[in-house]
Parts: sequence; C-alpha cells; structure tokens
Amino acid sequence: MFADTLEEIALADALGFHAAWLVEHHFMPGYSHSSKPELVLAAAAARTRRLRLGLAVVPLPYHHPVHVAERVATLDVLSGGRLEVGIGRGFSPTEYEAFGVRMEDSRSLVDESLAILRASFAPGPVRFAGRHFRVDGRAIVPHPVQRPHPPLWTAAVSPETFDWAAREGLGVLAGPFKPWFMIEPDIRRYRAAWAHPEPPRVGMTVGMLCLRDGRRAREIAAPALSWFYGELLRVTAPVLEQLYPSYEHFRQLGRFRRLLALGAKPRLLAAAGMTIVGSPAECIARLGRLKEAGVTHLLCAIGGGALPTETVREALEVLAQEVMPALSRQA
Repeated sequence: MFADTLEEIALADALGFHAAWLVEHHFMPGYSHSSKPELVLAAAAARTRRLRLGLAVVPLPYHHPVHVAERVATLDVLSGGRLEVGIGRGFSPTEYEAFGVRMEDSRSLVDESLAILRASFAPGPVRFAGRHFRVDGRAIVPHPVQRPHPPLWTAAVSPETFDWAAREGLGVLAGPFKPWFMIEPDIRRYRAAWAHPEPPRVGMTVGMLCLRDGRRAREIAAPALSWFYGELLRVTAPVLEQLYPSYEHFRQLGRFRRLLALGAKPRLLAAAGMTIVGSPAECIARLGRLKEAGVTHLLCAIGGGALPTETVREALEVLAQEVMPALSRQA
C-alpha cells in the first residue's frame, strides 16, 4: 500500500496536480494505515519535483507542539519549500485515551500549540507560557524554507471552527463526513468573516472516481465508496452518538448518520455532495458548482482507498487530461 501510494503521488506530480494530502489516524486497521504521514511525505518529497505535500491534518492535542514544529520545518526543508500544514483537534475518543489527553481540553490545546508553532517560524528563541505548555527561550531548529511559513490550514466541522479559522487567517479543510448542505452555509460564513489581505482558502474532501466511461465509473465506485463512507461513519460513531465536551456540533451530524445507517448507498452519498463519480463531463459539472460556492481546493479521495492502484492511476490520468484543463478554462 505504501509503495502504491508513493507511485501514485509520483504520477500526480508528473501529470501536473497541485498537491497530495495525507491524513493522520491511529488504531484504525483496515480504514487507515497512515499513522506517520510526515514520513511518507518525506519519501514522496524525494520522488517529486513540483507537487505540494500536505498534512491533513496533524491532530495537535496528541503531540507536543515543539515536536510538531520540528517535523514541519524538517519536511519543508526536505521538500524544498513545498509543504502545506493542516492542523486539527482529532475526533477519536480511542486516540485521546491512548495519548492521555482529555477531549474537553482539545480547543485550548490547539490554541496553545498553534501559538508555539507560529512562534517557531520566527527567528530567535521561542518563549511561551500557557496552561498546557511552557517553552523557556528554546531555539527550535530547523526553520522552514517558505517565508513567512508554510500555508496553514485547519480541519473544520463546527460552524464555530469556521469563524475561528477566519479570525486566525487559516485555510479550512471541510468534509469528508459532513454533507454539502451543511458545508455550504459554513463556507459562506467563513468567507464573510475573512478580513485578511490574502484570499480565503477552502479545501473540501470528496470521494471521487472519474473515468471516460461514466457507467463503468459508477459500477466500480459503488462498493468502494460505500465501504469508505461506511468505515468513516463507523470510526466517528462514538463522537456522533455521544455529547463529548467541546464536540457538541457532532450531534447534528448524528442525525445524518442515522439516515446513512440503512447503508452508505451511492445515490444518497452523491445527493449529499459527498461523492463525485462519472464521466469527465459529469464530474466537470459537479465540480463547477463547488467552485461557484467558494471551494478553492478539492481533495480527491479517489476510490476511497478501496480500488486497485491501476484504477487509481487511470482516474488520475483522466482528471489531468480532461477535467483539470476544463476547470482552468472556467477560471
């Protein structure tokens, strides 16, 4: 799986894709083996030349922020300044328990960790004193290649996180387990609150398969994406079904989960805007609507990790040859 992923990333680089993003999950065999994505991205950096490399996301409550700062800067150096950094709170009670962190502390941990991460980008020693962390004038090395620092993003689920991201000047990463009818108003809210000179950045993850034969794409994608979203809902079930402190908004997603309990059916997933499957023309039409709504970056979960690499590579080539040029002409 690691070898196939690295080959697919190298192909994406050759085909002119913008970025490859890897998640961080723990204790989720089958669904995710991406427990140390920065190591995989370091290997990808040696195999690519132009492709940007994204962490989506680093769950800050699980890590000491100095370690995060060191890993981020090292990866930016190794990639020649091609790193994109996504941060988040994480959502798994199992992970929180294993790493000895309280879920109710998630927001304050992220705030303090982000402050230390940002301080590490500046020259000179880092000084910080908070409820969770203290750094007494330590020199954190190396420093990133990009100036002032690699682009920063945050996972965004609750409307309050979209507000916070706008205040902090962070790009937002939406999806994949929140339906489009809930994300669209969040994007409007985020863009309205944005008050920085650079344009806002909205990334969205969707399950995707685009092949020249749309019927074949739907036949192949149906079991793969049904499995992917079924597993995703299974691993998020503890938060969706219980009201964990500071995760109250997930209760609203629980209503959508009950609808999917009958099965993550392809038509329901497509109607919820969680998947884009079909021919190039069909995918271009769907993607154009996302673009009009303010999505600037699309994170394509091609086949949801459940298709052979040959099919993934075929889909990458179709996107590069037929879909990406059409979207560029719409710019």
